Amino acid sequence: MRNKSSCNRERRALPTNRKIARVLLGIAASLLICASPAAAGGDAPQWMHALVNAPLPPHDDKTDAVLLYSERTLTVLSADKIKKTVRVAYKILRPGGRDYGVVAVSFNLHQKITSLHGWCIPAQGKDYEVKDKDAVEVSLAKVEGSELVSDVKDKLLRIPAADPGNIIGYEYEKEEQPLVLQDIWNFQSEPPVRESHYSLQLPPGWEYRSSWLNYPESKPAPAGNNQWRWVVSDVKGIRKEDEMPPLEGVAGQMIVSFFPPGGSTVNGFANWQQMGNWYRNLTSGRLDASADIKQRVTALTTAGTLLTKMMAIAQFVQHDIRYVAIELGIGGFQPHPATDVFMHRYGDCKDKATLMASMLHEIGVDSYYVVINSERGSVTPDMPAHAGGFDHVILAIKLPDGLNHPLLIATLQHPRLGKLLFFDPTNELTPFGQIGGYLQDNYGLLVTPDGGELVEVPKQPAAMNSVQRTAKLALDATGTLKGDVKEVRVGDRAWSQRWALRTTTKDIDRIKPIERLLAGSISTFEITHASVVNLNQTDQPFGFDYSFEAANYAKNAGNLLLVRPRVIGSKSSSLLETKEPRNFSIEFEGPVQDTDTFEISLPPGYEVDDLPPPVDVDFGFASYHSKTDITGNAIRYNRTFEVKELSVPVSKAEELKKFYRIIASDERNTVVLKPASK
Repeated sequence: MRNKSSCNRERRALPTNRKIARVLLGIAASLLICASPAAAGGDAPQWMHALVNAPLPPHDDKTDAVLLYSERTLTVLSADKIKKTVRVAYKILRPGGRDYGVVAVSFNLHQKITSLHGWCIPAQGKDYEVKDKDAVEVSLAKVEGSELVSDVKDKLLRIPAADPGNIIGYEYEKEEQPLVLQDIWNFQSEPPVRESHYSLQLPPGWEYRSSWLNYPESKPAPAGNNQWRWVVSDVKGIRKEDEMPPLEGVAGQMIVSFFPPGGSTVNGFANWQQMGNWYRNLTSGRLDASADIKQRVTALTTAGTLLTKMMAIAQFVQHDIRYVAIELGIGGFQPHPATDVFMHRYGDCKDKATLMASMLHEIGVDSYYVVINSERGSVTPDMPAHAGGFDHVILAIKLPDGLNHPLLIATLQHPRLGKLLFFDPTNELTPFGQIGGYLQDNYGLLVTPDGGELVEVPKQPAAMNSVQRTAKLALDATGTLKGDVKEVRVGDRAWSQRWALRTTTKDIDRIKPIERLLAGSISTFEITHASVVNLNQTDQPFGFDYSFEAANYAKNAGNLLLVRPRVIGSKSSSLLETKEPRNFSIEFEGPVQDTDTFEISLPPGYEVDDLPPPVDVDFGFASYHSKTDITGNAIRYNRTFEVKELSVPVSKAEELKKFYRIIASDERNTVVLKPASK
């Protein structure tokens, strides 16, 4: 789909305009320096000067800028031609607001920017003006997991003197051939908004449907023949919070769909079922298998059960088809034919899904596209059908009746289609039968011959994503701790570590995660042995085996020794330890169940004087259990940390804070050793 970085399993930051501006500034800084200088004395338009004495929207002293005015006018000329006019003006309040002085307008082969102007009204002095000739065209820097070829570019204009106290604004016009008869009015983002307008002009006989998300609906006012205008005022800015939902899931927006006389066209839809038909039409004929595909399927599936044949096909698509995207025009939505993907041995998420579906069909297994967003919360059941909410494609594989196996975890019993197995062929590090946490409890569009429907992708058991850490350690009378540790990782805990080590070639680099783990828990240590287990065997648990020695681990207090039984690893978090109240829910990446078992042999001549109390807390969304006891001549510490629900509402933020504080207290607790009685 459009956002290729979604196929990279790295977690993405909020895609705000300011972040895009920072990236583009870095790419095009030298180009902008070489561009024509701004013309001092070029008068800003009247619509901007009317804002000079306008009251500011409510904001606090940390606000970098406020949006004084925005206006988006959409004129639909036909099903194949649309004009857009956009006006925006900010007042810069703090140095951090200078980023708003960079205008980035995207376009492609189906879009043409017909004009672009920017102005600055300084608090003192004459206006500045920049025009089309001052702009430069750039493409986002290619990153691993991104596209190889794309027709999407940005026209970049830097407005001078975007300094505190000044007003900066811009205006542009675009003409485009719409791929979908929809538009999204994103009127809420980081800066507080004083006033925002949206106008829609339709041809005679056309109709529209509007849906409001995350904001009270504003009724339109007629603005002429088949023309409507919406206005919102004093819109609160969204300040980023750690582990918050994606911006698309919390920001106010209006989705507008428009229809010519007679209803939806080939590039329009009114509901999820129609959107499924729209997407299915895009894929028509692209699943057909060539002779080469059939030959490879035969070679991969000559022997074994149906499950092993499916696994062989999944392995081939995961590892033998490189992720490369070539997306021109409708190629941002439409997959390439399976024959092309197989022949070239590369494709993006929807291409890999297409080839896998084609190959599965050759062994008698049906499958269906699932169009989804890689950030949970971007699409919810109360949203209307819209193409802009998705950035990724996976498969739902129809399991034959009677095929049951413990490996097939990510399944859903569909009332009409039977048991479906969800699988992401782009994620080469997650075994067949499972899905990553980013897809679990997420909503995707299931595309079937009967149209589309929004389905909830299942949540896997927490035990499928875990770190199981066991250690056998010995403490001597000087306080030195040494011994062996074994870690076994499965699920996302495994693939994320494999991904981090995918390009390492030296053993010293492969043990850096161990060094970071120990450094976060022990002040001084030496690793005496370390090895990686099953780095490339993705169907097996990943692991670390290592030994270390830590001098002065136990602390003296008179004739006593204080020993922390939780030797390494931390489950507490300072996420909510802020002065500002939490505004948005807290999102976990996926269900988790981690366990630690540390056994510490006592030094000769010492015995236990005091043990920490056990901890047993369960808040519903997560639980934590720990216990320290004596087994023979050793301290034994066991704990289990489990995330059960992937979203914690704001109303339970204080409970989550308390939960983390309880864990932090347990992690600091010590066992007191005293000289043994004679």
